[in-house]
Amino acid sequence: SKAFSLYANIDILRPYFDVEPVQVRTRLLESMIPVKMVNFPQKIAGELYGPLMLVFTLVAILLHGMKTSDTIIREGTLMGTAIGTCFGYWLGVSSFIYFLAYLCNAQITMVQMLSLLGYGLFGHCITLFVTYNIHFHSLFYIFWLVVGGLSTLRMVAVLVSRTVGHTQRLILCGTLAALHMLFLLYLHFAYHKVVEGILDTLEGPNVPPFQRVARDIPVVSSAVLNATAKTVALTL
Repeated sequence: SKAFSLYANIDILRPYFDVEPVQVRTRLLESMIPVKMVNFPQKIAGELYGPLMLVFTLVAILLHGMKTSDTIIREGTLMGTAIGTCFGYWLGVSSFIYFLAYLCNAQITMVQMLSLLGYGLFGHCITLFVTYNIHFHSLFYIFWLVVGGLSTLRMVAVLVSRTVGHTQRLILCGTLAALHMLFLLYLHFAYHKVVEGILDTLEGPNVPPFQRVARDIPVVSSAVLNATAKTVALTL
């Protein structure tokens, strides 16, 4: 009975992960191409396999960036922080944008929002993978504007096509664009500091090893030493 119940629960999730690799590749390419027609609702893939794999890819890229930055930390703490950062953004921002879309009367479901934002992380993966291996801030800003901007424009265009009203479109799309672009800046500049701050909180600040030093000896003038030597000589 328990095995049948588990199989039934897994069968509920099967449609969201039943996708061919060719379809995932096509959707990855489409996530970098903004749509031009926003007069009618654009189609959003209702699957979670591609977004989930992109989130795990982003976790692996963050781990790679930490290892190549000569940062010495515990592997378990690093893994947990990377997973919490990526999955927290994906699930948290998707829930927030879905709630905002509900207030703005946008035609989108929670699964579609997870899929849209998940495929939007493809630009983040490309940008971070290149800039973690080629350390030039100017190159990062170029990838941030071009690659990250294209993936953001794709999501914004899809939401515009599914939202009625200029004010609603401005609020919803502006919030999503700001969060998505700022998250990429956060991963590039502040990720190492966040991990080091967590380690300092858990393990305490880095204290240098104890070194044995000589005791401080008061400085005695040569005149006092000479007088003491003469007194001892006369006594003997």
